[in-house]
Amino acid sequence: MSLFTTFAITTGVTCLISAGITRWLITRPALFASILDHPNARSLHQQPIPRTGGIAIFIAILFGGGAMIAIVPPLTNAQMTRSLVLCLAVLLVGGVSFLDDWRQVARRYRLLIHCTAALLVYSANLAWDYSWLPGSTGLMPSFIALPLTLLFIIWMINLYNFMDGMDGFASSQAIIGFSALAILGIHAGDWVFTGFSLVIIAAALGFLTGNFPPARIFLGDLGASLFGLLAAVLILWGANDGLFSLWIGALAFSPFIVDATWTLLRRAMHREPIWNAHRSHHYQRLVLSGWSHRKTLLASYPIIIAAAATAVAAVSLAPIEQWQLLFGWAGIYSLIHLKVRFVERHHSSSPNNP
Repeated sequence: MSLFTTFAITTGVTCLISAGITRWLITRPALFASILDHPNARSLHQQPIPRTGGIAIFIAILFGGGAMIAIVPPLTNAQMTRSLVLCLAVLLVGGVSFLDDWRQVARRYRLLIHCTAALLVYSANLAWDYSWLPGSTGLMPSFIALPLTLLFIIWMINLYNFMDGMDGFASSQAIIGFSALAILGIHAGDWVFTGFSLVIIAAALGFLTGNFPPARIFLGDLGASLFGLLAAVLILWGANDGLFSLWIGALAFSPFIVDATWTLLRRAMHREPIWNAHRSHHYQRLVLSGWSHRKTLLASYPIIIAAAATAVAAVSLAPIEQWQLLFGWAGIYSLIHLKVRFVERHHSSSPNNP
């Protein structure tokens, strides 16, 4: 059996597992009655909805990841170590996230587990060792690389959680962002990296069957945290193995990274509590201005797809062209910010708005 056929079967089964468990969870809300997402200061929905979708993601990824380890041509010692460390990190973050969905875990304990998982990843030689800027190859000392790596992983876990507030949004970003990483893995001939990326895409696709607007189930802390962790790990993996520069991997997820980071900085500058529930992200502001979840999600697709596509294309560009690409995206995100402000002002000045 060819590697392509094996990948197709494994990802197909992973997708079916995710979709099947998602469907099962939707039809049995009483089974996890305590894990309901009730409307609050951060949410955009009006009725309680199960936030158990992360269970489907968790099980599907563990199955698919284990299958990939078993079927991909013999792994090197380094690849096996990375795979096992990744599984352990997924178990740690997944465990504390499920507990948080179920009973709520104090922020300091969640952060401690996130930090432990990040240290595990760092111990597997997945570190932010090099400057992330285009054309730069300078190796950073460990006293800089370690905190940068921890900060990057912890921030990716949490920002994905912050951005998971609209039907279909987080799962769509996962599907498109990891698709870019999978293509970059294929381009570099790294089938282990590609296999893991495909498994995550398949799990997200299966879940999206119940999460596309109007959503019948949410990711919860479990699903969102896993997507954030895996995005951080695979970006570091690809950057360390020379598949792409770190900034290229980050560009594939930049719609989430830019929105969450900009919102955090803006709230910090206004001396607002940065960890408290809020509705200040661009997508939340659009929904609050009258856009439906579906309209906001569909409007985000061209941006998410374009970011992923340019990340794939950037690998073949010269450093000067990569800089031009970065500046171009800075301009695009500035225009998006202005567009959101325009929609808000138009909504507030509308005679139909009380």
